[in-house]
Amino acid sequence: MVGVLALILRWAWSSRRDTLLSGRTRSGSETDYGLLIPIAAPTDLTTGRRLAARLDAIGVRNTLATTQAGLRLMVFPDDAQRARDALPGESE
Repeated sequence: MVGVLALILRWAWSSRRDTLLSGRTRSGSETDYGLLIPIAAPTDLTTGRRLAARLDAIGVRNTLATTQAGLRLMVFPDDAQRARDALPGESE
């Protein structure tokens, strides 16, 4: 059993192109994130993390995603208004 697990892990983490973990991440459109909706478009990663931390502090679940249109701070629709109120001047 350990041998089989070792072979699977070796295949998964190899540098070959046909492994599960070898693919590069790609950005999607703003609509490719399921129920999440964009509420802010930070200009850089540092700003995005600062805004995400402000939402974390008030208990709003969020995701900082790199979309085809750039960085977007995304939340669930139920939290959108609270997020916009917490980020005046930053929300879209």
